[in-house]
Amino acid sequence: MEMLLRRLPSTAVSVTATALSRRHASPQRRFKYLNPISFYPKLSLLCFSSASQISSEYTDLITEQSSKRGPLKPGLYLVGTPIGNLEDITLRALRVLKSADVILSEDTRHSGKLLHYYSIKTPLLSYHKFNESQREQTVLTRLKQGEIVALISDAGMPGISDPGTELAKLCVDENIPVIPIPGPSAFLTALSASGLSTDEFTFVGFLPKHAGSRKERLVASASETKTQIFYVPPHKLSQFLEESCPIFGDSRQCVIARELTKIHEEFWRGTLGKAIEVFSTHQPKGEITLLIEGNLNCIVETPSECELENELGKLISSGHSLSSAVKLVAEGTSMKKKMIYSLALRKFGKKREAEDSN
Repeated sequence: MEMLLRRLPSTAVSVTATALSRRHASPQRRFKYLNPISFYPKLSLLCFSSASQISSEYTDLITEQSSKRGPLKPGLYLVGTPIGNLEDITLRALRVLKSADVILSEDTRHSGKLLHYYSIKTPLLSYHKFNESQREQTVLTRLKQGEIVALISDAGMPGISDPGTELAKLCVDENIPVIPIPGPSAFLTALSASGLSTDEFTFVGFLPKHAGSRKERLVASASETKTQIFYVPPHKLSQFLEESCPIFGDSRQCVIARELTKIHEEFWRGTLGKAIEVFSTHQPKGEITLLIEGNLNCIVETPSECELENELGKLISSGHSLSSAVKLVAEGTSMKKKMIYSLALRKFGKKREAEDSN
């Protein structure tokens, strides 16, 4: 530690030694070392303290520095919160939560634990999928009156498979500032450590409840060359594997990430076929992010100009407009719509103009 600190400049970003000393520290007493950072220089301190003392020191220091940086501007703040480990929260998020007039949360009891940990006294107001339509106008009124409203979910970023999207849209329509405060995200956390391709990916989230819609979504995902990412409730893992295996194939690689950032964090890696064997006998606990590798055998063939011309000609002859024919052909190929439209204009544009004039 001492050698590392000597190599860092005096303005280095803060490093917490809590994790380094966790094996030797008791749950109630933690060794804490924090280097200075530009906005919060007084976080440079060395002391022995309890977890509650540490959290209150954070918020006290943030309050002190906030007064120097000025008040937050009114608006809707989408605040990312920890997905498990309470230490995974940014100083900016703490400042916003402490400064807000009200905090909208999915479960006030769950969020209350986070606020208590960091000694934040801001009032909580429940805001979840069952009451968000009733709350919207009340929240908009408060925002129009110049209040600072923070929105948090039970874990991660609001609006990502959690409430918040509709409220953000309403605020945008009403020209009310929407300010994102970045934070943890389960699917990005899982993807980064999955070992699967991260160049391109599709975040699907939770599958539909209807069996037919689920199958349709899985079929679409199975043909993609990108990594596919799903949120799966633990009690539905077996069902997900049974439904996806015949569609993706039992040899397709998958990663089952659960309890991310928590004590029992686990990454299981293997084929979908093997996953069915392993998880058919027991149901894992905790929230699950499941990733499936892209279709490596998917070869997309680019149709020739002659083939495109024939398809366009058939559609136009059957009564479709030029734009409608282009749209239908584009949906069935990997080619860009703009290129197909250019071809259609060259081959059929004059003919359509003549027909329209007649």
